[in-house]
Amino acid sequence: MKKGKKFSFMSLSLAMTVLLAACGSGGSDASNNTGESGTTPDNEAPPAEVEELTPEEGAMLTIWDGGDQKGFVEQAAAAFEEKYGVKVSYTELGADKAMTQMVTDGPAGVGADIFAGVHDQIGQGVTAGVIMPNDWFEEDIRARNSELAVNALTYEDILYGYPKSVETTAVFYNKDLIDAVPANWDEIKEFAATFNDTKANKFAIMWDVGNGYSSYPFFGGYGAYVFGNDGTDPTDIGLNSEQGVEAAAFLQSLKELMPLKSSDINGDIRKSLFTSGKLAMNISGPWDVGSLKEGVTNLGVGVYPALPNGDPMKPFSGVKSYFVNAYTKYPNAAKLFADFITNAENQMKNFEMTGALPSNTEAAGSDAVKNDEIASAFLAQFENSIPMPSIPAMAQLWSPMEAALSDLWNNGKDPKAVMDNVVEQMKSNIQTGS
Repeated sequence: MKKGKKFSFMSLSLAMTVLLAACGSGGSDASNNTGESGTTPDNEAPPAEVEELTPEEGAMLTIWDGGDQKGFVEQAAAAFEEKYGVKVSYTELGADKAMTQMVTDGPAGVGADIFAGVHDQIGQGVTAGVIMPNDWFEEDIRARNSELAVNALTYEDILYGYPKSVETTAVFYNKDLIDAVPANWDEIKEFAATFNDTKANKFAIMWDVGNGYSSYPFFGGYGAYVFGNDGTDPTDIGLNSEQGVEAAAFLQSLKELMPLKSSDINGDIRKSLFTSGKLAMNISGPWDVGSLKEGVTNLGVGVYPALPNGDPMKPFSGVKSYFVNAYTKYPNAAKLFADFITNAENQMKNFEMTGALPSNTEAAGSDAVKNDEIASAFLAQFENSIPMPSIPAMAQLWSPMEAALSDLWNNGKDPKAVMDNVVEQMKSNIQTGS
């Protein structure tokens, strides 16, 4: 595969050479300055075509990824070694921890050559200087993956990472209790009126209301936003906009469906109720597919219901990616493996082995994925999601938002005052860097 950017640069250089030659001849046709041999003026040879990327001699790679990815990574590593003669060893370190570890281990020369991460960590990695831009394979990566996924991995107009899978939240439902996810919240309320029994711990629907990630679909659906245009402006926080306050008020009103303290709702409680037939709809992500399939015989997944304003809910989403350590001794080999392990064939293998949802459009459009009811539902919801902002200021959202959700849900506080306080706290924390 040729490096798109480098090839474009060579083409530009050739064009400039021709242009300058034309100017030097008083604007005459450039062909007048080219001899019969076809060389450029002064008998200079034209620029050589860009070579293929090849591994460094003696290259050996290490990759960090989560325990659930071990089998997938090892089969890809074996295929890569057979093709390129480069051995890749696996070390267990999940995507949620690897970037933070790399900030320390990369400069010390002990970090993995390639590591898994989530797109919202890019700001942290770029600031620390530990991730290498995806330059050689950029054009191919952009062409073969979901635009939403590629944009999520683009930071300050530079592509970082090699997208491997996508994830977001959607609505699991027990088909023995409800036929499908209702189209809107009015229909959910109608169903709850016949199903809910608080004393028996029976509920129509549940999500982790006190968690900012889980409750964001309300805010995203109403049109509130975190950091301005495309999540890149830390000075523009729209959570206390008219839309943000409307979202907070509606979310607060749903306590009638789930009359519990936010601290009494978590993943384990939801899973227990759902698998025992006491919860009809359970909002979660693809990470719960395996365990919920074991506990619910007739499991379904649907997109979120529409809000009272008629618009669909928009959850946060994440793009899992491989990143190349900026301090690797073998950048060519590392780039080659990161591209290899995220191609269409390997994303399909990852889907088959672990259920990871492909970012690659060819893999996502395969019959195996399209005919999988659960995978296709999550991918449909992903296309109507908001990738988490990746700027460092994103770290300042979670604590203020958690406190706000507690005030809204548990204490019944005024939505406008609560959301104003969220924005005030976030701006203060961003300014002080706390």
